[in-house]
Amino acid sequence: MKKISFGFMSLFLVVLLALTGCSNEEAGGKESGDSNNGSSGSSILSKVIDNKKLVAGVNDELPGFGYIDESGKNVGFDVDFARVLAAGAIGDAEAVEFRPLSAQERFTAVQTGEVDVLIRNTTWTTNRDSEVGLNFAPTTFYDGQGIMVRADSGVESLEDLKGMRIGVDTGTTTELNLADQMRALGIEHEAVVFDGQDAVVAAYESGSIDAWTTDKSGLVARQAVMENPDDHKILEENLSKEPLGPSVKGGDDKWFDAVNWMVNATIQAEEFGINSKNVDEFLESENPEIRRLLGTEGNLGEQLGLPNDFAYQIIKQVGNYGEIFEKNLGADTIFKLDRGLNALYTDGGILYSPPFR
Repeated sequence: MKKISFGFMSLFLVVLLALTGCSNEEAGGKESGDSNNGSSGSSILSKVIDNKKLVAGVNDELPGFGYIDESGKNVGFDVDFARVLAAGAIGDAEAVEFRPLSAQERFTAVQTGEVDVLIRNTTWTTNRDSEVGLNFAPTTFYDGQGIMVRADSGVESLEDLKGMRIGVDTGTTTELNLADQMRALGIEHEAVVFDGQDAVVAAYESGSIDAWTTDKSGLVARQAVMENPDDHKILEENLSKEPLGPSVKGGDDKWFDAVNWMVNATIQAEEFGINSKNVDEFLESENPEIRRLLGTEGNLGEQLGLPNDFAYQIIKQVGNYGEIFEKNLGADTIFKLDRGLNALYTDGGILYSPPFR
């Protein structure tokens, strides 16, 4: 009986160990394959780091935010935030492949994994957060929808648009916002839908439509590059709230967290007074908050799956939030946009970062 028992127990242990090994392999496989658990092995973050390249979905026809300059380079406010992510995750702000996307293409590109991040004047809404399946990082630009008309049109308010043809880019929140506001005010009008903002602007400038609508930042950007900017004006009324910022595919917590904190780093740096020119001086700071931000103390970067100096690289290579804004949209550009809501909370705006701790 002892021999039988010993043999049985030996066989039992062998089977048990085999099953345990399979179970561990399956668990390991699930951990590396399930993006919901935040494992860096399955995350887009891991892919970006391993490939040493970020694929960013952008706009290439919106001056100031995302467009192609005379040398053929992608430039703009949103484009620089793509470079922020590349600098933070890879250590190289230029390691970005830009994919120009239309309003209709952008969500599919994120859902299918064609792009790692969407940074293309996209508004954070309930539907996009839930049904579309995006996760929105911190808002980088607080905007509102407006309407442009000709300066000599006699139009001073929304009510004056009665019976007019108003152009709008299809596949955007502007379509619904325009319909909602005009219905609420009882203003009959004709919404003329175009595929792409270039087409809307071309129709407006040719006179085939009386007005056109998009985010006010977009109106300002377009007006600045029109042949005769003073021949046009933007109505004061806001049709909506438009919080714009990067978004990623839902379910990948590791990548989502990393994008959040890389964006936050630009805001926190500005609050600390750290910019691309003086960041090296702050490496010797005794302020524990600054030391954690720059990675000279603690392991916040490691916790996120990023290099510990991710914020330093972002600031050194691209700049803080204020630098990015002023370079692309500020007083020294043709757009001359005020910071407004996009100023730090300490300067009358609503921007601030959660604590780096």
